[in-house]
Amino acid sequence: MLLDSERLRTFAAVARARNFSRAAEELGKTQPSVSQAIAALERELGQPLFVREGRSTHLSPAGKLLLTHAEAIFAEMDRAWAALAGLHELRQGELVVGTSDTLAYYLLPPVFAAFRARYPGIELRIDNRPSPATAAQVAGRSVDLGVVSLPLPPDPRVSFEALVPHEEVVICPPRHPLARRGPVRVEELLAHPLLLLDRSTGSRAALDAVFARARVHPRVAMEMSSVEVLKRLVELGFGVSVVPALAVSRELRAGTLARVRVPGLDAGRSVGLLTPSAGPLAPAAAAFAAIARDVLAGRQRRGRSRRARPAVVRE
Repeated sequence: MLLDSERLRTFAAVARARNFSRAAEELGKTQPSVSQAIAALERELGQPLFVREGRSTHLSPAGKLLLTHAEAIFAEMDRAWAALAGLHELRQGELVVGTSDTLAYYLLPPVFAAFRARYPGIELRIDNRPSPATAAQVAGRSVDLGVVSLPLPPDPRVSFEALVPHEEVVICPPRHPLARRGPVRVEELLAHPLLLLDRSTGSRAALDAVFARARVHPRVAMEMSSVEVLKRLVELGFGVSVVPALAVSRELRAGTLARVRVPGLDAGRSVGLLTPSAGPLAPAAAAFAAIARDVLAGRQRRGRSRRARPAVVRE
């Protein structure tokens, strides 16, 4: 049985006023329309809701029971409307962002912090997976949006938006023979043990494409999903690796790792947003995307400014 919400509100008004005329005035309706609504509700329920004694109107046992439930229904509806308003106005709700460990650790913390500062009522959850897996989650709508390494295979269910360049670098120990060389060709890497991210990652897919274009077949000494482990193994002299540049800036400055220049290694790579193609973004997802664009664009401008800063000549 479905109860008509308008009839239920009319019933509650009569129950509060204990008078059909006063209830009609409160609702801005005519008394006959109120009487018809109550009669229709009583027919639906098969029980009288009021006991009418002259000009007095009292709730029947069925009416008392229905009023208890009606008040609970109205309170829950009010909470639902308030929650929906909070969701639209970004005062409450949840946002699930899919991204990789490397991007979550090295690139996105300023974005997370800016979003949390601006929308403290939104619960921000991070789902860490390789970029191809995040793309599948966005397509399946198990996360609201993704921040990933591009390019990825096209998918009509997902929209791609590049945000900032994503540079891949070859790293080796500081005293490694490659560290003292100028730019080297991709083929020259094959003479050394390769420690690479596993094939579940977008970075590995892009690197395999580079090897394919160079028509070489690398022998990989180790594969793993952790950039941090790869960096440590390279520091210990297990071989050379290819990792995102943003993950090794600290080690390169400290001199615990060295960078090997390999032209064409990261052509066309970028960090980008993934969003579902169909339908508008949820307000929280749209707000996060706007903040990500702004924060990462500012980071890119600062990086260009540092690189363009002229050297200071001291006399």
